[in-house]
Formats: sequence, C-alpha cells, structure tokens
Amino acid sequence: MGFATHLGPWLLGTVKNTTGTTAGTIRNMGATMVAQTGATTVSDTTATTLFVLPAGAMIVDFLVNITTAYAGTTGNTITVKIGSTTLGTVGGATTTPLSVGRATFSLTDASIATYQNVGSTDAIVTVTYACAGTASGGAATVICRYIVRDSDGSANPASA
Repeated sequence: MGFATHLGPWLLGTVKNTTGTTAGTIRNMGATMVAQTGATTVSDTTATTLFVLPAGAMIVDFLVNITTAYAGTTGNTITVKIGSTTLGTVGGATTTPLSVGRATFSLTDASIATYQNVGSTDAIVTVTYACAGTASGGAATVICRYIVRDSDGSANPASA
C-alpha cells in the first residue's frame, strides 16, 4: 500500500445539502480526521520541528508515546508549540523519570484558540525537551490528530 495526497477538506457522507427536515434529507457530511507523527529525544533541547499542519486545521488532540524512558534527575518536561504558543506539555518541574508508555499531555488553556484553528498559513509544530538536573536517556513519538479544513478554517461548503 502506498501514500496518497489530497487537498482537503475531504468531506464524507451521503447528503451534501439539506433539502428537508427528516433524516436522509439533512446534510450529514463530516470532515476526515488525520494524523501526523514526529520523533523527539533527550537531545532536543532547542525547538525542533516535528511536522507541519496545513492552514486552517483544527487540532483534536496530541498523544505522546515514550519509547525510551527520560531518566533525567529532575524536571523532565517535553513542550509542544506552534510558534510562541505552547500547545501543551508532558512532565513538569518535579517529574522524574518519564517512563515508557503513553504519557499524559497537559493542554494549556491559552492554546484553545490555536486548537480551534492553527491559522491562515501552514503551522510548524516544534518540540523542546528540558531537564532541571542531569538529562539521560529519552525518546518519544508525538502524534497529532487533526481535522483538515480550508485555510480560512471552514469545513463546510458555503453553498452547493
């Protein structure tokens, strides 16, 4: 199986336009959710590009799979950003270590607007690792699930 590209949004459903008030005549199309992944390690102490989200995308969530434990002595933190906006973190000031497994990604309230729409241009997603003590080990895969939309953030055609 190969990869394919598609300029989104890709709408799925059987009724494109509402023509009545009963099921089967009311628009039922939705946009496709997709994902991108990027790898990070203990050596990513400055902002490192994970991937690029298309303009207008709506972020659904981030998952962080720790594949090698981050065994820093104290304060193991993985931070994910778009530009200067922190989308969320894993770990924190007192966290030691970050163990192998699915880590809890803490969303920041300030990033809600960015989750709703990454903006009118493609958005570079970066990751940074920080450790207050001595850093050692550490590797993870960051997964971003998002909905592809038009660059203005719309997911539904304005008219037929």
